[in-house]
Amino acid sequence: MICEICGRDVECARHHVYFGSANRKLSERWGMVARLCPCCHQYGPKAVHRCRETDLMLKRQYQRVFEANYPDEDFRAIFGRNYL
Repeated sequence: MICEICGRDVECARHHVYFGSANRKLSERWGMVARLCPCCHQYGPKAVHRCRETDLMLKRQYQRVFEANYPDEDFRAIFGRNYL
């Protein structure tokens, strides 16, 4: 599988882009789940679970995807915040 951040072809984990008990379920429902290698997910210095900058970059990227794929839906009403 290809990591969505670094592009390496390694075994990847599923990362719920919008987390927390309610948002994790919404991430599943709307397809806001990224495939990330261990380094980009948890263990590297810029890993999404360690680096706020990386976390926000992924949230912004997925908000753009959501808005492109679901133009009639209100992202902020669903996920509770605008990341752009």
